[in-house]
Amino acid sequence: MVTERAIAAALGVSRSEARAVADRFARLTAGFPAVARLGIRALPVGLDLVKLPLLLAANPETTGDFQPGGRPDPPLTCIPSWEWRGARADVVIVGSGAGGAVVAKVLAEAGVDVVVVEEGRRHTAEDFRRTSTFDRFRELYRDSGATVALGLPPVVLPLGRGVGGTTLVNSGTCFRTPDTVLKRWQDDWGVPTEHFPSLLDSVEDMLQVRKQPENVLGGNGQRALKGALALGWEAQPLRRNAPGCAGSCQCAVGCPRNAKNGVHLNALPDACANGARIITEARVERIITARGRAEGVLIRRPDGTSFVLRADIVVAAAGATETPPLLRRSGLGQHPMLGKGMAVHPATSVAGRFPEKVNAAKGVLQSVGIERFHDEGILIEATASPAGLITFPLPLEEIPRRDHLAYLGAMIADAPSGEVHGRRRAIPAYRLTTQDAGKLRKAMIEMGRVLFAAGAEEVLTGLGKHPRARTTEHLEEIVRSTPAARLRVAAFHPTGTARMGADQQHAPVDVTGRLRGVQGVYIADASCIPTCPEVNPQLSIMAMAMSIADGITKAS
Repeated sequence: MVTERAIAAALGVSRSEARAVADRFARLTAGFPAVARLGIRALPVGLDLVKLPLLLAANPETTGDFQPGGRPDPPLTCIPSWEWRGARADVVIVGSGAGGAVVAKVLAEAGVDVVVVEEGRRHTAEDFRRTSTFDRFRELYRDSGATVALGLPPVVLPLGRGVGGTTLVNSGTCFRTPDTVLKRWQDDWGVPTEHFPSLLDSVEDMLQVRKQPENVLGGNGQRALKGALALGWEAQPLRRNAPGCAGSCQCAVGCPRNAKNGVHLNALPDACANGARIITEARVERIITARGRAEGVLIRRPDGTSFVLRADIVVAAAGATETPPLLRRSGLGQHPMLGKGMAVHPATSVAGRFPEKVNAAKGVLQSVGIERFHDEGILIEATASPAGLITFPLPLEEIPRRDHLAYLGAMIADAPSGEVHGRRRAIPAYRLTTQDAGKLRKAMIEMGRVLFAAGAEEVLTGLGKHPRARTTEHLEEIVRSTPAARLRVAAFHPTGTARMGADQQHAPVDVTGRLRGVQGVYIADASCIPTCPEVNPQLSIMAMAMSIADGITKAS
């Protein structure tokens, strides 16, 4: 248990303040008891997993200080599971995120009777405006944001849940799939990608992807630009699906202006306008099959009761961590590679303390990209956090002066060394390879170089034994001497747990998106992406889903 005394010691607060934090911590970790059981006395390698929810619980800043305006919520045909009365559809789609929403749009526009089943509920901009950061974080993420891939180091793996999936809470950064990655998918996996550029064009049009204007970058992005310029490196505002962004820095907990174009604002409304329906707060227990064909799904309501929804085609789009357990529960997990080959696009970050105020939480959450090392598998992005949400393990004395901090994050192209175990519940595991640990170390050093060049007095490493570096050389010494198991790693882009490919021995899914061994079951989410896309993957997932949906339409 996490005691009031332990919280007071960890956060440097009074016992009475710690009592309130303890209550909020219990609420935050209620959906993921393993984190609560770790306690504040956890081993150093697991301490960040406890400290993040503790810091969040200690900073329950309520929203409300947002610029007026924004878009109204579009109409969606959302029906709570306890009100659903239908018995049949042409196609059932499990999951309403980037993949599932696109499949729903394409099929519904082709005249197919589509039902989307979503475990979470619908969230509106008004919900985001009137709800505290703490409560939004707790509700918008699976396991209250405390999903962890087991390993050394453990990898924090935040996964969105709700109508729109992770597009509700991602950064809005949109990269096209690199040509080198498309070539690898085609050459190594036999996945046709000649049509991918035109699919990416369609997705960018749908999401209104544009380069982020500099006037809303905020102090965090401006420090990244300044540091890169001083080093002679190219850096520029990122391309994002947020044409109306006002720099609220709320992307990770729901945009209060509907400025970020998650699929709940485009693909799903288009699908519903053409007859699709969304069953919310509904968990698909299993896909029903008979005589080698899909026949529908068994759906459980929150009260434990269940019902069957019949369909000749079922599209699993529950995400890279949830699709493998669903297939196993359904008796469809026989392929030896199902759940294996997971890449997570590991991320790490550093912070720079500046003599002047940076106010990182005022501006675009993920604002500037530095691609100097992208050919080496390292992508640097200036990434802040919403006010009231501390995701970087700061030394306690830095918390009162965090307005002086600027943050850089980096993601690395990784080996597919993760797995998803489990049937009733997903149990991700991940082994950081020696080569990928080297990439993370290099990323930390180069991010520190940018911050020092921008004028930072110190760089905060996030590493428990050596939290501060005074120079780039000092930072390099710290990072090089830190064992891989002590690196601080998060990941936001799991892929490849039901990989698509031409080789039936290595790929559970064929190149049309159909799950091998059964008729009428398709996979259309990050699970089927063959390898790490090496960039923020939303466009890649949506383009792949569009291709799969086009194939289903033509085959019907």
